[in-house]
Amino acid sequence: MELEGRVALVTGGSGDIGTAISDALARAGCDVAVTFVGNEDGAKATAGLVEAAGRAALPLALDQRVESSIEDAVAAVVDRFGGCDVLVNNGAWNIGIPFPELDRLDAETWDRVLETNLRGPYLLARALAPHLRAGDGGRVVNIASVGGLMPGSSSIAYSCSKAGLIHLTHCLAVALAPEVAVNCVAPGLVEGTRMALRLPEAVAAGARRQAVLGKVGSAEDVADATVLLCRADTITGQTIVVDGGMPGAMNFG
Repeated sequence: MELEGRVALVTGGSGDIGTAISDALARAGCDVAVTFVGNEDGAKATAGLVEAAGRAALPLALDQRVESSIEDAVAAVVDRFGGCDVLVNNGAWNIGIPFPELDRLDAETWDRVLETNLRGPYLLARALAPHLRAGDGGRVVNIASVGGLMPGSSSIAYSCSKAGLIHLTHCLAVALAPEVAVNCVAPGLVEGTRMALRLPEAVAAGARRQAVLGKVGSAEDVADATVLLCRADTITGQTIVVDGGMPGAMNFG
């Protein structure tokens, strides 16, 4: 799909990976709506990068746990840009709870993780489906995690939410075909991001130790993979792993 003149909605656009994705999409020719929950200044900074690339930007408050907030954000994007061609489900939440500490992972925490990381992306895709299907079709790219491919991440809840997001990618690829291609990028440890800082140190150290390239994933590579999947016309239902080559995730790439 030619990206010049397209409209993209990137959730979690105030964070490190969301900023890199928004910037890459803008440089590829997209106008970009950038969502945030509490970090409005971060979203405005990301919007500044989009505008510096010569594209229009729209910072938007969005709590993807709240259906009415999703509906309002979609309406704002359509009102500003006339439609939406690309949805990047990057927005997520995590908390560092080592797997053996089951008592710390209570129902409230579980629900917040799953509602943000899995329910929200589904509701966003559903709300945007008519717009993504319009014209010559659109793209959805879900940002998951290698924690959804193997049992190791910030928490059991996070791993389960990202495993669900990967399978949601498969299901939406079927549901939205043939007009919309739906794919997934699964980063490993991305140094310096807020998500990475919430990882238990043992998990982060294990990722560094296992990466066969001697370095872990980067926000830039996640962004480049996202743009690649938006451009591709015959790829759907697939997951690209960006983790520096952790053997445990190689069978899933």
